[in-house]
Amino acid sequence: MTETSRRTLFKVGGAALVTAAAMRGGTAEAAPDGRRTRPLGRHIAFGADPSKQVVISWQQLEKVDGAYVRIATQAGNFGTPIAAEVRTLRSEIAWQKGDHSFPPHGPDPMYQYYLHVRLNDLQPDTTYFYVVGHRGYDPATSKRRGEIASFRTAPTSGKPFTFTAFGDQGYGYNARKLNSLVADNNPAFHLALGNLSYAIHGGTANVEGGHPDTDKYDAARWNSLFVQNEPTAARVPWMITLGNREMEEWYSPNGYGGIKARVTMPDNAWSASTGIYAWRYQNVGLISLDGNDICSRNTANLDYTKGKQLTWLEGQLKQFRKNPAIDFIVVYLHHATYSTSDGGAESVAQQKWAPVFDKYQVDLVLNAHNRVYERTDPIKAGKGTKKVASRGTVNPAKDGTTYITAGAGGQALDKFYKDAPESYLDKENTSGTPTMRCYKKNSDKSTDTQVTWSRVRYRGYSITAVDVTPKTSSTPARMKVRALDEDGVLIDEITVQRG
Repeated sequence: MTETSRRTLFKVGGAALVTAAAMRGGTAEAAPDGRRTRPLGRHIAFGADPSKQVVISWQQLEKVDGAYVRIATQAGNFGTPIAAEVRTLRSEIAWQKGDHSFPPHGPDPMYQYYLHVRLNDLQPDTTYFYVVGHRGYDPATSKRRGEIASFRTAPTSGKPFTFTAFGDQGYGYNARKLNSLVADNNPAFHLALGNLSYAIHGGTANVEGGHPDTDKYDAARWNSLFVQNEPTAARVPWMITLGNREMEEWYSPNGYGGIKARVTMPDNAWSASTGIYAWRYQNVGLISLDGNDICSRNTANLDYTKGKQLTWLEGQLKQFRKNPAIDFIVVYLHHATYSTSDGGAESVAQQKWAPVFDKYQVDLVLNAHNRVYERTDPIKAGKGTKKVASRGTVNPAKDGTTYITAGAGGQALDKFYKDAPESYLDKENTSGTPTMRCYKKNSDKSTDTQVTWSRVRYRGYSITAVDVTPKTSSTPARMKVRALDEDGVLIDEITVQRG
């Protein structure tokens, strides 16, 4: 895609966002009408085997019949329709509190229709074109060439690739700008680190999510998010992990009925697990965890898996480490294990998960929740093992795990606790004493610990990009981890290297 076409694409996406923000879902009885039957908000995801499995998802504002996907390896030569699974989500206006003194406009109840098609047995390292449609609406046989999208399956091994990550996105100008930056990096996939739509847009400060009596909720914000992200997410798989604002308690079980309707992740930890899954992209093993299970400040889902997630995590890490095809292990979740942001870090994660990360030499842990960028020195047993400045190198087998907070994805930014100064590439600042705060259960009170491992701190909007280079006969495998500000300027970079 040329730079001109990319910028045009994002202008179209921005215009569509304005339209979607005004649109509400339809009623169950309403007949499809005009432009409201056009599919919107296409987004794709990988299955557990990204060389063969892709899920295509989208939304309809009205109920339609015969929804499908058609795919091809050459644009214009589409195969027979593949039927979609329809997941209908019902939301009552009484649940929803708007931004002002009146509730959101729209029908009551409001219905959102989400469509999903799982594609299996695809060919590795292959570009596929696709269209989505329904009875009476077939872009493959019309002049709607702009509705043809594409994706590429993973190679089985041996090729360099990039992936990107951020969390706490929501929708708006800053979120759209970072989407464009993601596209500029041409990633194989993107990690969306929770607190996706900000449909829960208010409530009791710092414990939003999981509290229907106080959470301010607007289900239609999901419409706006998916339309905003479509220019990127229709062709780059977005792999999602759960944040506190995905605990929409009106939808069971555990408040995850809403996200289960809207997206399809591998969710292969155990039967009916949500947002907890493992997959492999070439030489990188990836694990998504549900941080709500270990969050002390917002206890809505604290320990809801009763230790099942921890047991599964250890087994999966053991399996990954035994696999000779895997060089690196990346864990991603919403909540911070280690951070000096004002939003705090999770002591339960430090007590239960970090020792397992140490045991199996996890290379990189990515999280959001705190709306900043922060990188730690490599950590073992809760302590930094060596100072790693920007452009430095980490050997996780010897040095420990690097933890990165990548939560400046579009929403209002946070600050660092006790006003610790920013310090990043070419603007290092060693003054002040970074302090980690760990909130006590159901409390605004915290246990504070001065730390030496907070190496890079940045308060602007940013994305994290990871460039993976497989090993050769003469060079070890490497991950170059970059942080880019909203204008694409480098603010941090390290190399993670084994051997």
